[in-house]
Amino acid sequence: MSYQQSTALPGAAASTSFEDSTYSKVTWRLIPFLFLCYVVAYLDRVNVGFAKLHMLKDLNFSETAYGLGAGIFFIGYFFFEVPSNVLMHKVGAKVWIARIMITWGLISGAMMFVSTPLHFYMLRFALGIAEAGFFPGIILYLTYWYPAQRRGKMVALFMCANPVSGVIGGPLSGWIMASFAGVAGLTDWQWLFVIEAIPSIIVGIVVLFYIDDSIDKAKWLDADEKKVLAENIRLDSHQKEDHSVFEIFKNGKVWFMCLIHFCLVMGNYGIGFWLPSIIRSTGVKNPLDIGLLTMIPYSAAIVAMILISRSADRHNERRWHLAIPAVIGGCGLVFSVLYGDNTALAMAGLAVGTAGIIAALPVFWSLPTAFLGGTAAAAGIAWINSVGNLAGFVSPYMIGWIKDLTQSTNNGIYSLVFMLFLGAVLALLVPKHLVSK
Repeated sequence: MSYQQSTALPGAAASTSFEDSTYSKVTWRLIPFLFLCYVVAYLDRVNVGFAKLHMLKDLNFSETAYGLGAGIFFIGYFFFEVPSNVLMHKVGAKVWIARIMITWGLISGAMMFVSTPLHFYMLRFALGIAEAGFFPGIILYLTYWYPAQRRGKMVALFMCANPVSGVIGGPLSGWIMASFAGVAGLTDWQWLFVIEAIPSIIVGIVVLFYIDDSIDKAKWLDADEKKVLAENIRLDSHQKEDHSVFEIFKNGKVWFMCLIHFCLVMGNYGIGFWLPSIIRSTGVKNPLDIGLLTMIPYSAAIVAMILISRSADRHNERRWHLAIPAVIGGCGLVFSVLYGDNTALAMAGLAVGTAGIIAALPVFWSLPTAFLGGTAAAAGIAWINSVGNLAGFVSPYMIGWIKDLTQSTNNGIYSLVFMLFLGAVLALLVPKHLVSK
């Protein structure tokens, strides 16, 4: 049944216009708020990269200890990701997303009490447990509202929160550290954790009153609008695979997606956790100046994400729209290493690298959501994200270990470039019919 046949609106033009206006209404209702949720989530996840500028010296931590603590977040994330997403699918997004945001805000604020490497590891692990399920939960939540042909752009708009949090978080983190050092006897990095935890708790409470679990529960939609949305989701779901939770772990296509995602996340968190340190290594010392400079790569990433995702939707093509940005991102990182003694040239390389890496990520999520539905989507998306995000453990720990060993991050960055190139090759090996409709 086509959409035009299932509505009472006269004519295809009127039908399409009504459908477009309905989706516009949904988008304005959901995407800005989900975007805000992701911004505050990402701030709490990676502000440790700014805290590192002074925390390591204050607490006498090694680079390896920092890398392990930064990355151990993803071990907790790994073990609780699938259970969290399956629970959200059963109990509803409203309660579960609120729970995630409030608990991670409280734990992130508690980072101010870190005094030993063990404290650092324990709180980062707990933060991973608390946040597990947030990102794949939102990706799953978008499948409740948007069919595949509309979802790529929505995922990209949502994931723009990643670079936007860098644009906002860099200067904000630098300002907090420059302005609050020593206030009330606390260090700059202690204030950073406390102040940036507050928005997560507040927004988490708002979630309980703002979002709806499904189309039929949305009081801000009328009956005709609900009918359009529900019918499109019904038609979209017919083209997807639905399996039990345990069958997902035996699905070769899901494991292949895990591998591609792992490669991309290696590059993403290499940037996320080490960008401030890389900028400092070019000769910039003031935390506020470093924060302002981080705006450049993340601003470039915002533009790249939107343009590439729109192009992927318009051409109904995913593989090359993922592979090309990943390769460009790797080349940008190489450039930043080769000209690491020149701040301007290094920043140009970091801008290209960050833009390419981050632009590839929303295109990636168009791949598994094109063939997974129902419980398979809940478990599969979570499993792909959790396995892929193990790179968030490997990446910072590996770079920290290499830096302690060689006194340079260059070889660590080159290893990230290799992973990005590998991810691009693997993406091109995905059968075209699997991810295009």
